[in-house]
Amino acid sequence: MTGPEGTPAAPAPVVLAATENGRRLAADLAAHLGTEARQGKPRDVIAEAWPQASALVLVMATGAAVRLIAPHLSDKRTDPAVVCVDDIGRFAISLCGGHEGGANALATRIAGHLRATPVVTTASEAADLPSLGSLGERFGVRAEGDLAAVGGHLLSGGKVRVERELAWPLGPVPAPITEDPAAPQLRITDRVAPQTGPTVYYRPPSLVLGIGSSRGVTAAEVGDLIDLALADAGLSPLSVHTAATVDLKADETGINEAAFARGLSIVHLTPDTLAAIEVPNPSEVVRGAVGTPSVAEASALHLGGELLVAKRRSAMATVAIARRPMRGRLALVSLGPGSEDLTVPRAAAELAAAEVVIGYGPYVDQAARWTSRGAVLERFGLGQEVARAERAVELARSGRAVALVGSGDVGIYAMASPTLELAGADIDVAVVPGVTAALASSALLGAPFGHDHCYISLSDLMTPWERIEARVEAAAQADLAIAFYNPRSAGRDWQLGRAREILLRHRDAETPVGIVRDAERPDQEITVTTLGGLDVASVQMTTLVLVGTSRTRTIAGRMVTPRGYRTGTI
Repeated sequence: MTGPEGTPAAPAPVVLAATENGRRLAADLAAHLGTEARQGKPRDVIAEAWPQASALVLVMATGAAVRLIAPHLSDKRTDPAVVCVDDIGRFAISLCGGHEGGANALATRIAGHLRATPVVTTASEAADLPSLGSLGERFGVRAEGDLAAVGGHLLSGGKVRVERELAWPLGPVPAPITEDPAAPQLRITDRVAPQTGPTVYYRPPSLVLGIGSSRGVTAAEVGDLIDLALADAGLSPLSVHTAATVDLKADETGINEAAFARGLSIVHLTPDTLAAIEVPNPSEVVRGAVGTPSVAEASALHLGGELLVAKRRSAMATVAIARRPMRGRLALVSLGPGSEDLTVPRAAAELAAAEVVIGYGPYVDQAARWTSRGAVLERFGLGQEVARAERAVELARSGRAVALVGSGDVGIYAMASPTLELAGADIDVAVVPGVTAALASSALLGAPFGHDHCYISLSDLMTPWERIEARVEAAAQADLAIAFYNPRSAGRDWQLGRAREILLRHRDAETPVGIVRDAERPDQEITVTTLGGLDVASVQMTTLVLVGTSRTRTIAGRMVTPRGYRTGTI
């Protein structure tokens, strides 16, 4: 079984129960986790599963679970995660392997499915500190080293030193930062170096392998050459991201098995693609065999930017190693209209992983509830949109994980557009959609957007009024429902009145109009009126005006634009 991009998928947890009641629950959990509940005596099933299982879910009493797993416990870095669930599904208990094995996350997932209580007792969770082992996971970074010692230091309120040999997104460091060389350190590097004091190493996915071989090479030979090349160069295997070879070797069992054993996906490249890449050690013999003068070096350089290890040879294989260019991450995060439960989970996840959160001050304050300890919050004022965008891109280019926040949907009359004009292909960008102010207002009013509709901003600060007026005229002629953004402010008090005049030339004065102020915020106000009765002076900057079509009606106080199902027409 393989995961995304051909990487080996993590094995599904082993699920088993000790009682008949527990077996019914185990079957449900197994289906949720994508596996089948094991049958047989729990002692025998655990003994058989322990050496290769990634996790065990034991539906039984914790005492019974402890006695059953005790003979097999060896090392928290290699033991499977164990989660214990009671027979009626009230609790999901992270029993062992909380951080390293992922039992904490698995217990939380199971509790969510069962609507049960997750029981997590590791010290960092009790102190509301993120696990050092989980830092950077979202960005493919893997941790190793003195996790327990440095984690205990943080729990005691200690400071750490952060060494960024490679500028790669890590996430917010949950501790005060110091320059004291004697302090425990968090070190972001793909190199294996002598350790000086307690250190957690963060291995970014920065390395790529190029692999060539003769036909019939064994997995052992390819694997040994990979391991030797990494060790001689002082590079960490945990930082290897991908392998590549020529497509003529797509069925080469030795290459495939060696990569699979190391959790690597393989990219297959055409000879023409590889032949176009300049390499330090071309070979006419290789050109004659596969149509390109280089496989290992050219493959590595195609995926990476800097060749760290030139072609290494064994009897039947070649390997080269390159380093991928640094890539920061910029998330453009939509917060929704204001109510916490209308902020989507993906936005919350991006904010939790962000090292720096940037935005208009009130929006940063709104986002702060989802950020993690150690995140830096940078607040900007109104009118500083370009400065916000420039700062976010600058930090992402330095290798940070940055979240630039906006209300509603960040792509609609908000920061996504000016930021993406500045962001090049050298950083990773994610745009998180959100509930727009117009959609929130529409829901509060009923269903004014039941048919075709549009959004129009009445602000002429960046768009000439003549163009805005032409759009209002076109929407009026097309009989579209309209959401007017930025309808009126102290310095722009006539545009909404002019838009109303245009609409009255095309629509009846009794056309329903909804006015929503501060949608989904504590001082929210909702008014349903008509186009003829619209009091322009009552509209403020934080108000949206929604104008119905010629077919929109007010039913039980709610605006409804028919979809046409009753009449068979739309």
